[in-house]
Amino acid sequence: MSLPSLRALAVCVALAAASLSAGLPAPAIAASASLSPADQALVDKATAYLQGLKSVTGRFTQISSNGSTSTGVFYMQRPGKARFQYDPPAQMVVVSDGYNVSVVDDRLKTHDQYPLGRTPLVILLARQVRLDRGGAVVTQVDQTADGFSITARDGRKAAAGRITLNFSNDPIALRGWSVIDAQGRETKVTLGALTSVSDLDPNLFAIQDDRARSGRP
Repeated sequence: MSLPSLRALAVCVALAAASLSAGLPAPAIAASASLSPADQALVDKATAYLQGLKSVTGRFTQISSNGSTSTGVFYMQRPGKARFQYDPPAQMVVVSDGYNVSVVDDRLKTHDQYPLGRTPLVILLARQVRLDRGGAVVTQVDQTADGFSITARDGRKAAAGRITLNFSNDPIALRGWSVIDAQGRETKVTLGALTSVSDLDPNLFAIQDDRARSGRP
């Protein structure tokens, strides 16, 4: 089994702020000065939409760089918290508790942890989503058959690679993202329909609980 998407995100692309402190409500992406008014309008639309996401859940599908496919359930509670629970036979869970992103693999008996502010998840989970300023740069906005995509890279060149966020239109919805790392390897995540929920179990985002569940200190 290949590395899961969020491990690829955290290890290969420290796109969302090589210099941001974990968990701070800092900007995620800076709009390029070369964006057309139409492209800037889409960036603004995506910003407003992401800021409006609160507690949601849905299914996801991941396609790794070697072509393997994994599925699972995605939970998000903004600001800061998210969980990717992979379906069997994978024994993998990825959790953000608002400060760190933890990757627990029961099969490999590993537990890796990264500051949230140094992973692309901060783009989705920041308290104040800003796609118009910050440490990274929007390099491209593309219209698609049913929506649009926004591609960004690290403007400080502290990390190589890029991330592309995919949105549907009318109504706008986040449909997933893809990451290309410094070696040109691509990991794609596609989200199903996101369902708003009034309350999520806090234990879903408790990294310590996942350590205990896996039998590791």
